[in-house]
Amino acid sequence: MAVQLNKKGFEHAKALIREGKVVRDSRDDWSEHAPSTQELSKALDRDGPKEYAQWFLGVDDEHPEESKAHYKFPFSDLHKIHRCAVISGESRASQNNYDDIRDALGELLKRIDES
Repeated sequence: MAVQLNKKGFEHAKALIREGKVVRDSRDDWSEHAPSTQELSKALDRDGPKEYAQWFLGVDDEHPEESKAHYKFPFSDLHKIHRCAVISGESRASQNNYDDIRDALGELLKRIDES
């Protein structure tokens, strides 16, 4: 699997933090706060791949851009960035040796905690 940092998503996440669109939730809240499969499907159909991509920090070039499988490491509920999603993603990225994604998530967590 060739998962890489999605720079567009990273820039969007930083912009959300600057704009104060942050949910400062607890580490284990992501399972409750994550968008459902149906919500994600609707967003991809409604907005198209280019807009949908901005909500993810990873992209997998082994899957087509039109598929949800192409997008990895969600950091939001499709409205605001969630601290719990950033923490969860950082842990997963570290476990899978996606160093660039792990580092980006670490930077986002630092920005959230400092804001």
